[in-house]
Amino acid sequence: MTKFTMNRRGLLKTVGAGLTTAVASPLVLTNRAYAQQFCNNPGDNDPIIGFNVPQTGTYAEEGLEQLKGYELAVKHINGEGDGGMINTMQPTALKGNGILGKRLRYVTGDTQTNTDAARDGARRMIERDGAVMVTGCVTTGEAVAQQALCHELGVIYMSGLTHGNDTTGKDKRRYGFRHFFQGYMSGVAIAPLLAEEYGRDRRAYHLTADYNWGWTQEESIMAATEALGWETVRAVRTPLGIGDYSQYLTPVLNSGADVLILNHYGHDMVNSLPQAVQFGMRDRMANGKQFEIIVPMFSELMAVGAGDAVKGIIGTQNWNWQLDDAGSRAFTQSYGAEYGEPPSQSAHTGYVQTLLYADAVERAGTFYPPEVIRALEDFEFDGLGNGPTLYRGSDHQCFKEVLVVRGNEAPTSRFDVLDVVGKTPREDVMYDPAIFGGELGPYEPNMC
Repeated sequence: MTKFTMNRRGLLKTVGAGLTTAVASPLVLTNRAYAQQFCNNPGDNDPIIGFNVPQTGTYAEEGLEQLKGYELAVKHINGEGDGGMINTMQPTALKGNGILGKRLRYVTGDTQTNTDAARDGARRMIERDGAVMVTGCVTTGEAVAQQALCHELGVIYMSGLTHGNDTTGKDKRRYGFRHFFQGYMSGVAIAPLLAEEYGRDRRAYHLTADYNWGWTQEESIMAATEALGWETVRAVRTPLGIGDYSQYLTPVLNSGADVLILNHYGHDMVNSLPQAVQFGMRDRMANGKQFEIIVPMFSELMAVGAGDAVKGIIGTQNWNWQLDDAGSRAFTQSYGAEYGEPPSQSAHTGYVQTLLYADAVERAGTFYPPEVIRALEDFEFDGLGNGPTLYRGSDHQCFKEVLVVRGNEAPTSRFDVLDVVGKTPREDVMYDPAIFGGELGPYEPNMC
């Protein structure tokens, strides 16, 4: 296993003023032997990707980690470093010489963990910087806003850490893709362990971040637990980004619930979980049972931030750096050499989405979006850290195994915070796309 020291190498870089903006060229010859106009065709210029993530706001820590993954992917695509997962991805058309022989470049933006800022940043990247693809987010609101804009302008959007069902459900778009898992999958994956650990006779109280990710996460975990026989006592919405949860935690104690489910992410969970523990919830009995706390969706950064409060807490995760497969080992080694610490699932998601887009362009033989989209739709691959994976064509959702994790009771370092206690096969978390609705829309792009 890779060893890591505590030192951290520098802050993230931004693209310098010398970046050449791509000039749109009107024609491109595709592998289907016809010419088309499209937005920001790089022509003879280097292609530019826009990395649009929260660098400030509630989810800034996750956004900055994601940006590190993006930047490392660019290095590997351009032939710098050890190549990382390019060496393990199967199949792949990537050669480590850029994309279609052109050096990949990028611009960065700060979504501020804000939907309007995310949309505005994506528009600037497309209209000012000539981005041929935009990627990045930590909230579903950011994802849905950017995805709709990119679809409207005919530019592919590869989402980041959006976990809400809507991104590839009612708000899905032909020009949007998601590698990260979603709320329904978390519910299906976590339910069997909850039944085993806590039984089928439980009364649950939900505290839920009040935006579209929280709503669909609550809906999904509620459906999964009620299917076990659990009763939902109450579900309360909490504002994004508050620091003090005491007014929301106090009613839980007298509610008759014996489980608290925290549908929170990032700093919200880093604040709410320790405060729930400080309220003595994990030390009390309710309905003749030990009171329990559940965090349905985890990240390493959240677990580190929550400290000792995370020990023994059950949740789900998209990816974990301690997975012992060739792709995870390769990425962890590369990331550790670059940044002096293991990667988070946020960094992994950014890295993988960049490779998947670049590989699709190589396989399509063109940057023309409809051909790149077709190369991604129903693409099956392996070697990127989650086992065999399908990018389903009907909704552009990736299906792969989902990890069930528990806060490590005896961590050996600040990075050893989550234990993988289960892996739910991709077949078990697949669903009929019709249940979430939405329409992908046409392949043919608009002109930005």
